[in-house]
Amino acid sequence: MILTQKEILKEISKGRVKIEPFDNSLIGPASIDLTLSNKIRIFNNEGHALVNEDVDYTKITKIIDINEGYILKPQELVLGITKEKITLPDNICGWLNSRSRFARIGLMSHISAPFICPGVSNHQILEIFNASQHKIKLMPDVKICQLVLQYCKGNARYEGVFKDQML
Repeated sequence: MILTQKEILKEISKGRVKIEPFDNSLIGPASIDLTLSNKIRIFNNEGHALVNEDVDYTKITKIIDINEGYILKPQELVLGITKEKITLPDNICGWLNSRSRFARIGLMSHISAPFICPGVSNHQILEIFNASQHKIKLMPDVKICQLVLQYCKGNARYEGVFKDQML
């Protein structure tokens, strides 16, 4: 069951869902808008990544500051991170989605792995892709994606490798 604005605000007021920093304007009819931080990871086009359990994206990317923005070229992928830290209880999971206003210009704010496990407490990494034929300028502090919350049947807690994920 997807949580509507009233239910999201109820879970926040109970302290079960935490958004830090919190801004009431982030809460929509059935989702939470999340903003892009001022740092992204760009691919350095050196070396290669081996698809196995030990894959390390940090070896083929570097962190850059985008306070003045970043021009995302057509067909380019970068990794962003949300300004907000999201904490979920053991019975609520989430789904990251692009916002339709940006999808309509070819920006995919989060292209894969949209599931956020129950019990998570971290910032969210965004796989940002320009699917258009034109350049798109990314800016920090823009509400770039949305988080949809859903109740789980039963309880679970994420304890994986990205438990305390950083960019």
